[in-house]
Amino acid sequence: MQKKLLSVPLLLLMSCTAAAPKKKAENLYLIKYGEAGSGGYINQAGDTIVPAGKYEFCFTDTIRRLGMVSEKGTGKIMAINPDAEVLFEVFNFDNGPDYPQEGLFRIIKDGRFGYADTAGNVVIEPRFACAFPFENGRARVADDCTTIPEIEHSSWASANWYYVDREGKIRKDP
Repeated sequence: MQKKLLSVPLLLLMSCTAAAPKKKAENLYLIKYGEAGSGGYINQAGDTIVPAGKYEFCFTDTIRRLGMVSEKGTGKIMAINPDAEVLFEVFNFDNGPDYPQEGLFRIIKDGRFGYADTAGNVVIEPRFACAFPFENGRARVADDCTTIPEIEHSSWASANWYYVDREGKIRKDP
């Protein structure tokens, strides 16, 4: 009877080993494929991490923490990390990924806007119908808005604009 009791804790102890720490991802380097800007990414050893032609366009030449690529057939701009994992959709501004302002840029999920930082962290979860870039520590956002098409671009209109800070908290001052 005593042998059975000792073998159970020993078996549990042996099965509870710590998982090996995840290896830090290497930088990825762009390889061009054709004239249209499509490409792929290799690591320093020359191993293909993202096959050439997987994405319609690669905006980033070296991925250290975050890269921007365009999905084939959708035109959506996606942020990927050095492990080639898709992190989130990036707002398409002026025919490319949104420009970071004050270290943040706009992202989209289910038609709503939020913000991410240049390290690839979502800072404010997408919840706004419209969102402008950050300026002086705040961003103008709205929960309802209308998109007004113009000649080459579009603009937003809302009667309910307000401001949020970098934590997503509502700011009273404009």
